[in-house]
Amino acid sequence: MRHAFLLALLFVVATPVGAADTAVGKPGEVRTAIFAGGCFWCIEADFEKLPGVVAVESGYTAGRTLNPTYEQVSSGSTGHTEAVRVSYDARRISYVQLLDFFWRHIDPTVRNRQFCDVGSQYRSGIYWQDDFERKAAHSSRDALLASGKLPRIETEIAAASVFYPAEEYHQDYYRKNAVRYSYYRLSCGRDARIRQIWGDG
Repeated sequence: MRHAFLLALLFVVATPVGAADTAVGKPGEVRTAIFAGGCFWCIEADFEKLPGVVAVESGYTAGRTLNPTYEQVSSGSTGHTEAVRVSYDARRISYVQLLDFFWRHIDPTVRNRQFCDVGSQYRSGIYWQDDFERKAAHSSRDALLASGKLPRIETEIAAASVFYPAEEYHQDYYRKNAVRYSYYRLSCGRDARIRQIWGDG
């Protein structure tokens, strides 16, 4: 759905890029975390507003195609999902806090879609990079289920694989194309659905 929206609004040549390192930094250094929450324009915009986050990069992960392009991923044939790599200052914000923020900015109750975007390329996911992240991700999911807040959780939790940065025109799209981005986000019903699930708080 958003692919058609893009084709109608953009005439941009995609620039293939290579894989980037996903290693977690040492204590006191900037660390990274990888999440998928549907449209990467939206989840990137959300995380970049969070204190302690240093940078957010849109990309593709958890698939089988090497160096995928947006056109390949959006076709649903690569196994990849749109994702973000969050760089954060662990002295200011913890991975557990990132998890809490992530859950409350997606719809965890649906499989292979987020809001108006449908397909495995828009599935939500948490991609852990070490044993601590793995345990934290599972614990946060289990706590949400135990709370009774959600009837089910379909969000994928899996070991991180190669993260491929998306084409440059996707990076900070919400800043570069504010009007188009705002129209897309509103028409997709993302914020309305999040309020429905999580409330206004």
